[in-house]
Amino acid sequence: MITVLGSINMDLIATTARLPKPGETVAGTGFSTAAGGKGANQALAARRAGASVRMAGAVGWDSFAEGALALLKEGGADLGLIKTVDEPTGTAHIIVGGDGENVIVVVASANATVSESDATAALDAMSPGDTLMLQLEIPAASVEKALGEAKRRGIRSIVNIAPLTPEAARLGRMADIVIANETEFELLAGKSGIDGAEREAAMKRLHDETGRTVIVTLGAEGVIAIHDGAVHRAKGLTIEPVDTVGAGDTFCGYLAAGLDAGLPLPDALRQAAVAGSLACLKPGAQPAIPLASEVAACL
Repeated sequence: MITVLGSINMDLIATTARLPKPGETVAGTGFSTAAGGKGANQALAARRAGASVRMAGAVGWDSFAEGALALLKEGGADLGLIKTVDEPTGTAHIIVGGDGENVIVVVASANATVSESDATAALDAMSPGDTLMLQLEIPAASVEKALGEAKRRGIRSIVNIAPLTPEAARLGRMADIVIANETEFELLAGKSGIDGAEREAAMKRLHDETGRTVIVTLGAEGVIAIHDGAVHRAKGLTIEPVDTVGAGDTFCGYLAAGLDAGLPLPDALRQAAVAGSLACLKPGAQPAIPLASEVAACL
């Protein structure tokens, strides 16, 4: 069983031929809305991968709430730990360029009300051996509380240190498994501009210092991980991306599902990398998350 404690958003997505420069206005080519939030995205990805999933978080009383939860509800996730509060449902304002790259502004709103008591309630519903997945779009104190409770209760914890926050490096070191992209890993490593052999050496140092499994996603280059002293690599698919929104969350959810099902880490990495690639072939975050059958067909 996987419990995701995290954010639930409605994504407001504008497409344009190219991303604007600072201070520039460009013409848009389209607009859409889609359910999102890193927590909800990862929960749906894990569910579509075949895992039993419980989502814990918060939405508002506004019209966005139903849409933000629609795909999770349709997919059969347990929504019993989602509270409704007197704040707007969280939103993400996304601009996608013609090359598939994007810029995002996230407004936390209801997500900022996810409290330490909510974290305790989520852990109370879990059992030893379950998997807890966290991101950093809810208050850091709640993430820290959940990590501490998970360790005390024998529950495996996974933290995706996104988006980057001042607490990211500290919280990442508390989890059993930490997932970062290249930029986020530089914060963990305490050094910018690292790549290749230098990145691998920095990952090894962090692994040796903390005993944590360290996973770094590398976009088109796949993923590298260090676990129990061994280095593992996996590649996704060679694709022409339509939209990279949600690809990282798809990777995280599929990885959690693979590990929760007992897959060895190399197999879970490969499955997750392929799923992340497939998520780039459709627009939006949650609508683009592939089904397990689609991933299996590519493996």
